[in-house]
Amino acid sequence: MRIHFIAIGGSAMHNLAIALHRKGNRVTGSDDAIYEPSRSRLEKEGLLPQFFGWDASRIDASVDAIILGMHAKADNPELLAAKALSLPVYSYPEYLYEATKAKTRVVIGGSHGKTSITAMILHVLDYWDLSVDYMVGAQLEGFDIMTHLTEDNEFVVMEGDEYLSSAVDRRPKFHLYKPNIALISGIAWDHVNVFSTKADYVEQFKLFIETMTPGGILIYNQEDEILEELVATSEHPIRKIPYQTHPYTVENGQTQLESEEGPIPLQIFGQHNMSNLSGALLVCTQMGIEPVMFYEAIPSFTGASKRLELFADRPGKRIYRDFAHAPSKVQATTQAVREQYPNDLFLACLELHTFSSLDTNFIHTYANCLAHTDIAVVFIDDEARKAKGKDPLDEDTVRNAFSNQTLYVFYDKETLSNWLQQQPASIVLMMSSGHFGGLDLHSLVD
Repeated sequence: MRIHFIAIGGSAMHNLAIALHRKGNRVTGSDDAIYEPSRSRLEKEGLLPQFFGWDASRIDASVDAIILGMHAKADNPELLAAKALSLPVYSYPEYLYEATKAKTRVVIGGSHGKTSITAMILHVLDYWDLSVDYMVGAQLEGFDIMTHLTEDNEFVVMEGDEYLSSAVDRRPKFHLYKPNIALISGIAWDHVNVFSTKADYVEQFKLFIETMTPGGILIYNQEDEILEELVATSEHPIRKIPYQTHPYTVENGQTQLESEEGPIPLQIFGQHNMSNLSGALLVCTQMGIEPVMFYEAIPSFTGASKRLELFADRPGKRIYRDFAHAPSKVQATTQAVREQYPNDLFLACLELHTFSSLDTNFIHTYANCLAHTDIAVVFIDDEARKAKGKDPLDEDTVRNAFSNQTLYVFYDKETLSNWLQQQPASIVLMMSSGHFGGLDLHSLVD
């Protein structure tokens, strides 16, 4: 098939493009800008567009399918040309379903933890040399691309994002996968630019459950009260399996699982990760992995990229980076670091980068989410804020929203960098779904 990607440079889009190329399809693509690591990966596969920008002449009747990324707008010239020719147009989750509807689809959803849970599952399966198809939203150690599609594998494991599918398909991505096995890790209001109320956001998870294949299996975190009620009231004909945080201990900076086989040392830490691990264990058992096999494999799991990732380890200073941006994620991540390092001077820096976090009607939901830190910092890149069309947030507004009058607030990356280099904290946690305005984290340790 000839498949053309509009906005090929996206995180999920470029991985799917490479996967389809490796299956033997003729893949082309376009974008107005492509950044690393997408650019190098596409170039290596011979898929990097010859020029950036949109050009309707790329589209003709020889194209079998168009895959449209979220970055592309409804008036994109290539999309309009495709519609004029009546070509099939898919969002990438819609195409993923079409490519996997003969398989057993395992979908990992939730406001937080879905990338980590998916990563744990794939790590365990890879440890035992069990081949599955997959799609995950972060880079994992030992995997060169994060989408893999075959004709023969029985299972496909997919991270189920609740954000919209494309500019012309306003359904949440995870509504399109129709899972046979699903997991929901928890529900905490996010994406306020799309789901303006908490009730509207929660409704998307109710609808996700209803999209499951009848007779399927739903694994869910029963410690989440909203989710517990949602599952209890669902009349969809599925089997429901709850999970709780796996028992664990922390001694001298070492997290260990409690098991019948004795303590199992881990390279990951934090109560939220022990909850994620419980969910991953149940999913793996539904895929034929015995618990003893899971416990043998999980100690070598180091985590997904930017999920409590140890960025630098120097005498007297450790720097972690994390993708946390929503209040529940920030609180869980800071609490995990505090638990792991109870006696160290702990500095946490959060970038408010998303539409939700920069919204004056949403920012109050961050109240006390940095309470586990010794030194709390918030960074707002004014250029990114302006690009999102958000109003300025002054220091008093930010401090009041976080319920923290000692909170440090910065708006310039150079000022932030210079200040961070002077701080005596031995544990530093940098949290953002962005890039701190281009701040070089190496400058904090060099």
